[in-house]
Amino acid sequence: MSEGSAPVNGTLIWYYTVCHRQVWLMARHLTPDEQDDNVVLGRFIHENAYRRDKHEILVGNIKIDLVRGARGNTLVGEIKKSSRAEESARLQLKYYLYVLKQYGVDLKGMLYFPEEKRNEIVELDEEGIKEVEMAIAGVKRVVSMPVPDPPKRVRWCRRCAYAEFCWA
Repeated sequence: MSEGSAPVNGTLIWYYTVCHRQVWLMARHLTPDEQDDNVVLGRFIHENAYRRDKHEILVGNIKIDLVRGARGNTLVGEIKKSSRAEESARLQLKYYLYVLKQYGVDLKGMLYFPEEKRNEIVELDEEGIKEVEMAIAGVKRVVSMPVPDPPKRVRWCRRCAYAEFCWA
């Protein structure tokens, strides 16, 4: 698979910080177990939280979970079922802010953890830009590999919806 055949998106950025094998699988449209309890719960929370806001806004090849606010005070948001992978969620949201910046739109972001009743403002600074650019390069490198890295147990494996691809 060539680099250009699977464009980088927020999901791949999120998976990149969790497991490179997941990036490789997702880029090839090998989807996780859609009936996995964590996947089902995440989908339910995503669909039912913050219903008054605009959901799933498409910008190029990214899909922003929600947009909230009025002119001059607009936030883009990412909804997560928990803060367990907070660093991954933060990088994913920075990636969205980075893409919007490429279109000339400078906004702040907000991570939403509705089950924890907690939010976190995310801004894209120079350090964040470098972090996003490194992640983009890393995703492209993983996606361009002819085969995925061999499975390696990490802290996320226990609840991973891709477990059958690695451990069956």
